[in-house]
Amino acid sequence: MREFIIADNQDITKAGMMFLLGKQKETALLLEADNKAELVQQLRLHPEAVVVLDYTLFDFSGADELIVLHERFKTADWLLFSDELSVGFLRQILFSSMAFGVVLKDNSKEEILAALQCAARKERFICNHVSNLLLSGSNQPTTPHPAPQETLLTPAERSILKEIALGRTSKEIAAGRNLSFHTVNSHRKSIFRKLGVNNAHEATKYAMKAGIVDLVEYYI
Repeated sequence: MREFIIADNQDITKAGMMFLLGKQKETALLLEADNKAELVQQLRLHPEAVVVLDYTLFDFSGADELIVLHERFKTADWLLFSDELSVGFLRQILFSSMAFGVVLKDNSKEEILAALQCAARKERFICNHVSNLLLSGSNQPTTPHPAPQETLLTPAERSILKEIALGRTSKEIAAGRNLSFHTVNSHRKSIFRKLGVNNAHEATKYAMKAGIVDLVEYYI
């Protein structure tokens, strides 16, 4: 039996994952982490846990920082659980250690359960969609991110990117603009996809370089 740390700050996702894991015989203990600091604290207390991580919602500076965290807690296993991740990021992470597996949030319930069961047994699981992505790009050069396509951002996306760079969450952006959380989250996914980034930290670095957010605003 294994301990599981759900590293995700979306309530509905955490609730769904808690429900699935609560019914599995492999589950000894369920824990939560809403941010990187909480995740590190949980790993200190439970260094052999399985971490179910939505990397896109945590403020890692890049794949290297996640790899370093794994090196720090070598006995933990990691299941990346996000809406989508760039091919460059996936290659870097998955080639770094067999301790990392990946399944996507829009995969079937059966595939997600299979991923959790494999992680509990210390077996790597890579969902079919990601496997196909990696295979289809196997003859292409690996770059950290594809070339940014900032010109393809709509005015609304540029505006939301600025708010993300200023540290506002999707909930805060939605409330300030009188939009649904789902609408803001859809914009967020589109922005990340177009820019070839995986989380808010990476998007912020791009927004600052592109002049979308002013340094003075950022540091206020």
